[in-house]
Amino acid sequence: MAQQQNSPRDQRDSRPQGDVFSVSGDDDVARKQGAGSSNPGPKIVTMGSVDTVTIGEALEVTALSLGDKPVDRKDAAAIQAAETRATGDSKTRPGGLAEAAQEAAATNERTALEEAKVTIADILTDATEKLPGDKVVTSEDAEAVVGAELRNSPEMKTTPGGVADSMSAGARLNQPL
Repeated sequence: MAQQQNSPRDQRDSRPQGDVFSVSGDDDVARKQGAGSSNPGPKIVTMGSVDTVTIGEALEVTALSLGDKPVDRKDAAAIQAAETRATGDSKTRPGGLAEAAQEAAATNERTALEEAKVTIADILTDATEKLPGDKVVTSEDAEAVVGAELRNSPEMKTTPGGVADSMSAGARLNQPL
């Protein structure tokens, strides 16, 4: 009888997953979007037996899902709110994600060529390492980020796949079953 060989992906996907949710998507997609192969994707923080998503990870998911989008003012506001929630510091940290996003939005407004604009991926790739502190996403964190994005949107809409969406998805995944 011939034995069936499983590919590495089949072996990975056949492992018992329990209540683990993939927040980073397909590894091949991440590589195509510029995520380095040295970083296996967002880390899952384990608290007891429950796997959770952090604010930094939610920001990294945004970099993967919407990375080519130029940063605008509503993105910068959402990133600032997320950084504030992650660190607990209400001031914009020099050299932080929020400051970089604000500068990118201002630069992008003055830049005519789309390919010369600063993108979401430029700011949010490796967000967990760039944040001085991180915490598990809660529904309150997601609401604060959604509010910041809406207040800075002329259309009063959040960006599909953007920071607010990723934070909301992280908060939903973190809800107890």
